[in-house]
Amino acid sequence: MRVAVTRPEEDAGPLTARLEAMGHEVVMAPLLTIRPRADVSIPDLPWHAIAVTSANGIRALPKGHDLTSFRTLTVGPQSLKAARAAGFAADAHGGDVNGLAAFIRAELDPGAGPILYLSGAETAGDLAALLTASGFDCRRVVLYDAAPAETLGEIAGALDTGALDAVLLYSPRSAKIWRGLVEAAGLAPQAAKLRNLCLSRNVAAALPDGWNTAVSASPDEAAILELLEQSGRTL
Repeated sequence: MRVAVTRPEEDAGPLTARLEAMGHEVVMAPLLTIRPRADVSIPDLPWHAIAVTSANGIRALPKGHDLTSFRTLTVGPQSLKAARAAGFAADAHGGDVNGLAAFIRAELDPGAGPILYLSGAETAGDLAALLTASGFDCRRVVLYDAAPAETLGEIAGALDTGALDAVLLYSPRSAKIWRGLVEAAGLAPQAAKLRNLCLSRNVAAALPDGWNTAVSASPDEAAILELLEQSGRTL
């Protein structure tokens, strides 16, 4: 199958390699560009734990941060890999923001110290609010912005000619950007026929009714790739 990968370039490499190993042809269509913020200040506190919901939350850390001694909790394998590669003692739980919040509420003590949440400016869920509502002292530090793509670029041609079989959509925001760009390009009918494979129901909800959408069994990369394989078997 010919598959559009919409993840930022920083995240697309391992996914592209996995897809190609599975026999698929990849068309790059990054919908977001990661831009680390300058002069970020991280409070010097005795953190009980660090929470990270994106690999970019690790990559965008300023040099000399001195945080690797604290337990680090991530949402999935990609953020876990980035954290461990950067020297953090990390483990992954939950698969998404809600799952990570549920793990923290069940396993950590609100009285044991503050939690540092490393994030981008826009997130799929509000981890800080979820934890604060449960009595945790959660401090969110925004490390980067994710700028939306302004055009479809070269993928527009593949979409227009029907030379695309599926698109992988990992977040509600990327799904909204995808929808807006294809509608602006006059390619909504073509996009509606694609296999729009979504990481969660919230992602699928950002697409119009009537589009050909499917949702992975769980909010992780292994599940969405299995969904892709299932979709390919119906061709």
